Amino acid sequence: MNGRRYVWKLKECFGMGNYMSTGTKGNNRFGNIKTMIYGRTAVIMLGFLAQLILLVVAFYWLRGYSYLFYIFFLIISGVAVIHIFNAGGNPDMKLAWMFPIAIFPIFGAIFYTTIIMQPGMKVMYGRLQKLARYTRTYVKPREASKEKLRQESPAIGQLAHYLEKWDNSPVYENTQVTYYTLGDEQFPAMIEELMKAEKFIFMEFFIVSGGRMMETILDVLKEKAQQGVEVRFLYDGTNVLWNLPSFFPKMMEEEGIKCKMFSPIRPIFSPHYNNRDHRKILVVDGRVAFTGGINIADEYINEKQRFGHWKDVGLKLMGDAVERFTYMFLELWNESERQKDTYDRYICPKDVSCPSDGYVIPYSVCPLGPERVGEKVYLDIINTAHTYVHIMTPYLILDYQMMMALCFAAKRGVEVVIIMPHVPDKKYAFYLAKTYYNELLDAGVKIYEYEPGFVHAKLFVADELKAVVGTVNLDYRSLYHHFECGAVLYRNSQIKVMERDVQDTLKKCIEMKAEDYKKLKLRERFLGRLMRVVAPLM
Repeated sequence: MNGRRYVWKLKECFGMGNYMSTGTKGNNRFGNIKTMIYGRTAVIMLGFLAQLILLVVAFYWLRGYSYLFYIFFLIISGVAVIHIFNAGGNPDMKLAWMFPIAIFPIFGAIFYTTIIMQPGMKVMYGRLQKLARYTRTYVKPREASKEKLRQESPAIGQLAHYLEKWDNSPVYENTQVTYYTLGDEQFPAMIEELMKAEKFIFMEFFIVSGGRMMETILDVLKEKAQQGVEVRFLYDGTNVLWNLPSFFPKMMEEEGIKCKMFSPIRPIFSPHYNNRDHRKILVVDGRVAFTGGINIADEYINEKQRFGHWKDVGLKLMGDAVERFTYMFLELWNESERQKDTYDRYICPKDVSCPSDGYVIPYSVCPLGPERVGEKVYLDIINTAHTYVHIMTPYLILDYQMMMALCFAAKRGVEVVIIMPHVPDKKYAFYLAKTYYNELLDAGVKIYEYEPGFVHAKLFVADELKAVVGTVNLDYRSLYHHFECGAVLYRNSQIKVMERDVQDTLKKCIEMKAEDYKKLKLRERFLGRLMRVVAPLM
């Protein structure tokens, strides 16, 4: 397929230029692209199924050696159990692994050893560690800001020390923050900043889907690329299953936009598919950055209704803290690059000087190492709260540490409020979340469901002093399996805006009571309980 053909396909897919995806003709064009996507998805699924069939055939072929076969896998299962007991990490995860090994000793042992022995992931982690060390030559510790913060709040100072040491995330002042209560509000601000781009644009998103939001962004990116602005676009490889054609990166390249998939999905089973890029980052010229829960799809800006009204939140940062998001993007982009990328031309502009408005600590989450940064940030906010901690999250799948932190905070008199969706996007996750409700309610935690629709926000606010906004959900996938990012705010003026947003959202919510769980159908309760057994592995 030549260059013109790719450009035509890009216009056909997302309505760029004169090829607007409206009317019957536009819908048919997009339908053709969807047919391609679903066709590739079918091929991938058939590939996975073929590998499963081969495994079953091999099992039956080896039945003639069943005694030796059984002894061999019994030994593997025993070694796996010993390894699980002696390994560090979350005890819930250990117990979850016991279930498949106990019920399916052969396949359970194979599955566990396959997941644990991931040479590809170990290689990736090594490369990312090397890139992190390279980044440290650009991101210098800000000792004066850290010491000033420690004097104002020893507790937040300790969190800052942890994030600087274990995540290479310094404390920043001289940063202006804008909080958006909906994707509808953030989207125009994103377009406005993209239009101002003069040097470079970095975009990294988990979900990218065709529609007005994507078309508008692509029009701007194409225009900026033609003006000589360097544009890089990184998106998660799962989009190839549902949202984008496999040749989308090539189409973008033909428009002058550097584009790649993170961890592309292929018809070969691999456990590393579980580690997705769930981050949402937009950086323009190193002077402004966006993050939060908002992806590039029309439901995020309520242009399309999927699960009722879509409640999401986001941040815009201007000033010194933008540099951390710039390097965050570059690290993951360069993980798959052969040539070393110099960061010199992406340094935050020296002429940008924003007045101090509290402190900002941007942070990243890497699922491949031992540190669970996302969970520890949340635990720290909960454990150090004095008056209240208010939470918005789309999912509630808790490990023992998080459950105990939330319950203990409520028991010691802290007002703990959790806002969940009333219209779920994934019913199995919704039923699973319900299994935690009564234990939390009994401890004094207040749980509300957003009646108009779906809450996709990831927001923690505590004591009108500190807050966290980012991409990290309260579930195992975000806390243990995904690449994530966020920003800790302390004594920032936008924290009061966030708390007002929580209070406004509560007016549209239904408060949950202990008896509500009994109103669920028996099959819904059973499915939730069953899913809870394997939740850490999901």
